[in-house]
Amino acid sequence: MDIQDASAVKSASSLHASGAETPSGKGAGDENFPVGSVLLPAHLRPVIASFYGFARAADDISDNPSLSPSEKIERLDVMDQSLLHPDSPTRGGELARMLAEQGHDVRHPRALLNAFRQDAEKGRYASLEELHGYCRMSADPVGRFLVDLHEGSPEAGAKIYPYSDGLCTALQLVNHLQDCGKDFMTMDRCYLPDAWLAEAGAKHADLYGKELTPGLRQVIDRVLDDTDAQLSLAAHLPRALTSRRLAMESEIIVRLARRLAQRLRTGDPLATRVKLTKLDFFIAGVAGAVSGFFFGGKGRLPDGELT
Repeated sequence: MDIQDASAVKSASSLHASGAETPSGKGAGDENFPVGSVLLPAHLRPVIASFYGFARAADDISDNPSLSPSEKIERLDVMDQSLLHPDSPTRGGELARMLAEQGHDVRHPRALLNAFRQDAEKGRYASLEELHGYCRMSADPVGRFLVDLHEGSPEAGAKIYPYSDGLCTALQLVNHLQDCGKDFMTMDRCYLPDAWLAEAGAKHADLYGKELTPGLRQVIDRVLDDTDAQLSLAAHLPRALTSRRLAMESEIIVRLARRLAQRLRTGDPLATRVKLTKLDFFIAGVAGAVSGFFFGGKGRLPDGELT
C-alpha cells in the first residue's frame, strides 16, 4: 500500500469514526418501496442491506442543509475511497468486501456517488434529458446492482438493464414529484424541467405555495407521462429475469409505482403527502407475487430472445 492509499484509508476511517456520515435517521421503512424483502434469496439479503446502508449514508450527506457543497463533496469522496479499500473499517469497505465475496466489483455504488456529488452543486434541470441523465446516476445503478447480483455478472445482466433502468428511473421520478415542495424549500432543488416550467407559465417560486398552480399541475402531468412510459418498459423486467424471486419482487414494485403515479395524477404534493396506503401494498403484494411466480423469471426479452 502506498502513502496516498494509506492516507485515504486513514481519512476514511477517521471521518467514519467522527460521524462524517451525518445520519438523518431515515431507514428502509421510510422508503416508498420494499428494500431487500423476504422474497429475495436469504444469502443475498446482507449485501443488499449493506448497499442500501451505503446509499442511505451518501444521500444523507448530500441532503444535509448544514453542510456546504464543498464539505458534502469532500465527505462523498471519502466514501468513494473507502470502496476501494475493502480492508478498511468503514461502511464502504464492508460493502466492497461483501461484493467481492459474491464475485462483484464496486462499480454500482461508485456510480451512485456521482449523483450525490451532483446534488451537492446542481439544483436545476434544463430539460427532461438532463433529468434522465441524473436518474441514470441516482437510480439506475440500484437496479443494475440487483440484476447483476441475481443474474451472476454484468455480462449476464446487460440485456436486462433497459428494463431495470425503466423501473428505477420511474421510481426516481415519482419520488421527485412527491417531494417537489420540500426539496425546493429545504435545499433549493427543483427536478421539474425548466423548459416545461417556462412553457406552462410556471415559476420555481410557485413551489413555495400551499397548493399546485395550474402551470405546476401541467408540468407534473408531463413528468407523469414520462413515468408511465418508463413503467411500460419496466413491465418487461419480471419476464426478462431468470431469477423468479427477483421477478416477484420486481412485479410488486412495478405495480406499486403505477399506483403511486396514479395517486400523483389526482393528488397535490404541495397540499399533502401523496403516498401509498396499506391497501395499495396488500393488493400489489399479492397480485405481484402471484404474477411474478407464474409468469416471471423466464429469461425472455420482449422479442422472444433469451437473455
